[in-house]
Amino acid sequence: MPRRTMLLVFLLAGALAIAGAALSKPKPGKPHKPARPHSHHTYAWHDVPTGSTARLRGLSAVSANKAWTSGYTAAGGVVFRTLDRGATWQDVSPAGPATLQFRDIEAFDANHAVVLSAGVGPDSRIYRTADGGQTWSLVFTNDNPNAFYDCMTFFNRKIGLAVSDPPDGIKFRIIKTTDGGRTWNIVDPAGMPPALPGEFAFAASGQCLTSNHGHTAWLGTGGGAQARVFRSRDRGRTWTVAATPMNSGPAAGIFALAFKSQRQGLAVGGDFNLPTASPDNFAKSNDGGQSWSLLTAAPPEYRSGATWVDGHTAIAVGPSGSDFSKNRGNTWQRFDDGSLDTVDCASPKACWASGANGRVAYLVR
Repeated sequence: MPRRTMLLVFLLAGALAIAGAALSKPKPGKPHKPARPHSHHTYAWHDVPTGSTARLRGLSAVSANKAWTSGYTAAGGVVFRTLDRGATWQDVSPAGPATLQFRDIEAFDANHAVVLSAGVGPDSRIYRTADGGQTWSLVFTNDNPNAFYDCMTFFNRKIGLAVSDPPDGIKFRIIKTTDGGRTWNIVDPAGMPPALPGEFAFAASGQCLTSNHGHTAWLGTGGGAQARVFRSRDRGRTWTVAATPMNSGPAAGIFALAFKSQRQGLAVGGDFNLPTASPDNFAKSNDGGQSWSLLTAAPPEYRSGATWVDGHTAIAVGPSGSDFSKNRGNTWQRFDDGSLDTVDCASPKACWASGANGRVAYLVR
């Protein structure tokens, strides 16, 4: 069985396990009871009902009231949108095969969004909407049977990148748009360093590839002998790569990257198959991703999503809970025990998270 197919089996098995456990919990849509706050400076998730049981691995926070989330059910890929802080959600899913899994979404406002389906061959594809999801255009379909697109990022409303695992087993493939996602083209691979044997990215939270509002992008990997971070300072044309001390293996590595500046970065991950026993899973960089050091006071549990709330506060989420750090990642505190896959902040007062069983929540304190 191909490696990426095996990984999808692992991910889907995890989703089914969580869904089964959810049967003994409150019905979808009922508020999730957060962990008891340790102080008045802590955070909590305020759950909002989506009416769905989808695995929502993609998320894009637009504002405190507006957000998009994407994912999949057994029937295919789904996309939801809220304009009223989660009080109601619109199902604006593109039509497509039942095999689609929308694992990343990038929204620019209430009307414009780009969503990526991760999968083998033609199941890797990108759709774009300019009318709030009433209609979608299929703007990219992968035609390489060995390619598997994991995630994407946008520098601004026009310029964005998406990444595939090495279709030739040698180099990661980058595709780029310069017109807001209308068209995509393969970037010349000459500027990409070779991948390690077995190295790939994780389509778990839409955060294996991230960028800032300038020219820099970062790609986190795992699967092989090292978990590494690739960095481009020219919007995807050329890349350098740095090893990290994080755990790496067939189901382990970097699942999410978050940078709050050109220099300050956070990487989270672990082993997907060992969600509560994943040490060496948090690292930070103070030099823009050129070097990385372990965060030894972080929770030794698998975390698939991460974001910065402000200049010193970060949040990480995963199937076994959510944690925050008020000191740039040096120490962490648990504030929720529920399952989440990804997290995103449009501003310090506009942070959202989503995950298994249709769960979506916004951050309160």
